[in-house]
Amino acid sequence: MAEAAPLRAAIGRYAHTEALLADDVAAAELGLAFVDVPVISRAFAPMVRDARYDVSEMAIATFLMAKASGNPLVLLPVTLAARFQEPALLCRADGPVRGPADLAGRNIGVRAYSQTTGMWLRGVLQDRHGVAPETIRWVTFEDAHLPEYRDPPWAERAPAGADMTRMLREGTLDAAIFGNDVPDDPALRTVFPDPVAAGADFQAAFGFMPVNHLVTVQRDLARREPDRVARLARHFSAAATAASLPVGRDALAMPLRHAVEFCVAQGLLMRPLSLEDIWEGLPRQVA
Repeated sequence: MAEAAPLRAAIGRYAHTEALLADDVAAAELGLAFVDVPVISRAFAPMVRDARYDVSEMAIATFLMAKASGNPLVLLPVTLAARFQEPALLCRADGPVRGPADLAGRNIGVRAYSQTTGMWLRGVLQDRHGVAPETIRWVTFEDAHLPEYRDPPWAERAPAGADMTRMLREGTLDAAIFGNDVPDDPALRTVFPDPVAAGADFQAAFGFMPVNHLVTVQRDLARREPDRVARLARHFSAAATAASLPVGRDALAMPLRHAVEFCVAQGLLMRPLSLEDIWEGLPRQVA
């Protein structure tokens, strides 16, 4: 039997993926060649734009936008990153913003309008606090991962070379959404007075913790080697399960439905996707 071609895989390093990335035996059996991507979000654009990887971690908003555009990606029902988003929304400690309801009509910075953290937080602002996306002036610093996407009219690009944290400190921005690296700065504070309680409110209202990153494979791979993709899914699922992250189509149904709803409301998707649309191409061998 011919040896399977190696698969280029871009997976972020977390406590629960370290063992997976270091498992040379499993990697060899699956034919995985892990590519070092220090900031895993930098793998998303190459994956959707030029299919650089066979297997890649993927932000949920990026995947949904790509799927709606006909991109040949297949989603595996495996979560690699999930968190409550409220601690990522900061304002100046001495500024006028006292809570999320104060953000209507203000300037908020975000790396890209399509950033998944921003998608979840805009959903919270609209659903829980009555602040619709179009009532805010969104200041962005990067394009979306999907090249054909254009930001909505209520978003505008920051000046070239501008720094979001500096703009927030100086008051050019009233608030800003960060990702994993939230600045530890006494001049800044969270917009949500109690972000832990706000996260608990989200879970009580929606029934899940927001999902940030999942796992995708190229459609050609899923069609050509469905059994191998099923083994890949089991490999990644073991790491996710050990970290108490949601695994399986049933566990991800609610986060995906709400992510679609938020993406449509925010101008990230022009049409809603059904769960059948989302799981299109997934081999039947994947549980």
